[in-house]
Amino acid sequence: MKLSLCMIVKNEAATLPKCLNSVRKVVDEMVVLDTGSIDRTPNIAQQLGAKVYHFKWCNDFSAARNAALKYVTGDWILVLDADETLTPTIVPQLREAIARDEYLLINLVRQEVGAEQSPYSLVSRLFRNHPDIRFDRPYHALVDDSVSAILTKEPHWQVGYLPGVALLHTGYQKSAIAQNNKYAKAATAMSGFLATHPDDPYVCSKLGALYVETGKISQGMELLRRGITVAEENYDILYELHYHLGIAYSRLQKSPQAISHYQAAIKLPIYPMLKLGAYNNLGNLLKAAGDFNGAKTAYATTLKIDPTFVVGHYNLAMIFKALGLFTDAIAYYQNAIRLNPNYAEAYQNLGVVLLKVGNHQDSLTAFRKAIAIHERYNPEEAKRLRQGLREMELM
Repeated sequence: MKLSLCMIVKNEAATLPKCLNSVRKVVDEMVVLDTGSIDRTPNIAQQLGAKVYHFKWCNDFSAARNAALKYVTGDWILVLDADETLTPTIVPQLREAIARDEYLLINLVRQEVGAEQSPYSLVSRLFRNHPDIRFDRPYHALVDDSVSAILTKEPHWQVGYLPGVALLHTGYQKSAIAQNNKYAKAATAMSGFLATHPDDPYVCSKLGALYVETGKISQGMELLRRGITVAEENYDILYELHYHLGIAYSRLQKSPQAISHYQAAIKLPIYPMLKLGAYNNLGNLLKAAGDFNGAKTAYATTLKIDPTFVVGHYNLAMIFKALGLFTDAIAYYQNAIRLNPNYAEAYQNLGVVLLKVGNHQDSLTAFRKAIAIHERYNPEEAKRLRQGLREMELM
């Protein structure tokens, strides 16, 4: 089976090399459609072996993606953005899946690196080169609607997914969002689509979430509630709708309603890794309400789903610390540090617990490590922590 990479790009010189290098030995061809770069993006793509084509940008991501599909010659198509990379560990599963006859589309788990919310999402980015598969929607372009139409006419096909993280995505980090003016672009594109598709649950979810994120909470909640009434049994979208309503109610400091929506989200029959954000946020609310056992259960569930979920280890340590179970707290802080050696807050709280159990030397070592990391990322906190240690005569 011949596999083609298909991308649209614009001014991606900073991230494109890493993206292409992650797939160049996996795919049989790389098709890159440039939509008007003024940097070295097209040259970089060519140097790394991609076939580069050009397209005049028209404020419609689907139009650009569909134009790129016309140049693809492979049996299967992998779609990436320049701020994404393919994980090496998923390649054997990917090759095995596309060799099977029954799949039309295979969903991939994407990790949102550095995102403040949902750490994982499921994206429809690997599909057969079928003549009727097309993207639609001007923003958050998807092939899902065309795939659904094909499945109705050709019911022998199946949709699958690869377990495990397939893609790493850095585009939801605050710096990337600010640099690319993503919020403004997204709001403009999705508002236009919403005007002609007012009951589309997907756009209700995405635009509603964006409004909540940018402080337009009442507008966002209205869209999210509308989405719930029309989503029917589209469980992935229902999860997102409940999840973002949980965030909205949290921002309004209405914890009972937020808890209710997170609980509704985690009950849905979707891929467990996608539920990490809801379990974690639910744990945070239960902890704030003084329900430490409920919070402990929520955090422990995140680690059952993903033992490498760093924040889950840290949050569970905080619960053990609050319950006075210091040995357990130390173990989970150390787990978090092992997974993320630059976790200043984990070192800092580890120092506190070690001090409580009388281990002054290791406590001081942990505090010094926290200060060193804070010096790089948060100098004010480093100064505050150093002053506190002096006052306790530890430094």
